[in-house]
Amino acid sequence: MKTDARIIPIASAPKAALPTGDDFAAPLQGELLDRRQRRVRDLRISVTDRCNFRCVYCMPKSVFDDNYNFLPRKQLLSFEEIVRIAKVFVELGVEKIRITGGEPLLRRHIENLIEQLARLPVELTLTTNGSLLAKKARALKDAGLNRVTVSLDGIDDAVFKRMNDVDYAVGDVLDGIAAASAVGLAPVKVNCVVKRGSNDDQVLPLARHFRHSGHILRFIEFMDVGSSNGWRMDEVLPSAEVVARISAEFPLAAIDANYPGEVAERWRYTDGGGEIGVISSVTQAFCSSCTRIRLSTEGQLYTCLFAQGGHDLRATMRKGGGDEALRRAIAAVWRGREDRYSEIRTAATALPGSARIEMSYIGG
Repeated sequence: MKTDARIIPIASAPKAALPTGDDFAAPLQGELLDRRQRRVRDLRISVTDRCNFRCVYCMPKSVFDDNYNFLPRKQLLSFEEIVRIAKVFVELGVEKIRITGGEPLLRRHIENLIEQLARLPVELTLTTNGSLLAKKARALKDAGLNRVTVSLDGIDDAVFKRMNDVDYAVGDVLDGIAAASAVGLAPVKVNCVVKRGSNDDQVLPLARHFRHSGHILRFIEFMDVGSSNGWRMDEVLPSAEVVARISAEFPLAAIDANYPGEVAERWRYTDGGGEIGVISSVTQAFCSSCTRIRLSTEGQLYTCLFAQGGHDLRATMRKGGGDEALRRAIAAVWRGREDRYSEIRTAATALPGSARIEMSYIGG
């Protein structure tokens, strides 16, 4: 099967030139702010564009088939390059680093990267589909990982297998969550992308399963990330409806965010059963407080999950640029940032086929 022509092959994805001129040369003094006065706080690092799942909202088989153009190994950032970039970001104000993919546990010796990043003064977390977590949890914890987030789009086995589309069982992921909790990678956050008509019947079963578990269940609105998932607005289940469904059986009360810019709206069970979160990037855009920046597995820097192009940091390093060159390049990119896609999303701009980077490449 040929790859869908609307999809941008990774090797030819649009790349933006690094800023030059006055922005690039400006002194690096004071807090690093973008054009909307948002500071850089969170760095997401994708370590692989490959995944062993084929989730229908992220890497559908119709596109990510045996002929899909994944990155060759030589194009990936080395661990040393990733750590070097991460150090510069920490100097510029980053407080949290999240390792993503694809599926990051597919990257060989990922615990070695974790060990190096754990020496930085940041919160270090990782997002995974959980299928390999039972085998890796102890090594990740010993390497210095603070916490994991696990994707789980249904608690019913048939629904979950339909969503991941490669016949992985719920039990595999639940075993991974249990292993992560047992070694101290807690609290485990469990993320469910809700697609109306596909898995929205799993909202209450998931809530029932994870109440009193000590884990934090979060529901994410189905988003128009990339160009391959066939996104339609009528398949979005608004977070307000998710909260209403759960609260009808288990009353909920709103609680404050953990920190400014937190994307999840938090709710607690009034009977002490723990908390849930909802992420409403479609129906309640939070662009105004977004502090995230993303580094792709080949060293492209993206200032928005819905970006059309990146800025090439790998070239800066491999052409001999020092840490100061990286600092100025990163600062110039962030200072020029004015993204607010979710605030201006319309039926026209959200049409599948618009040229945006795939979520499996940039990380969630």
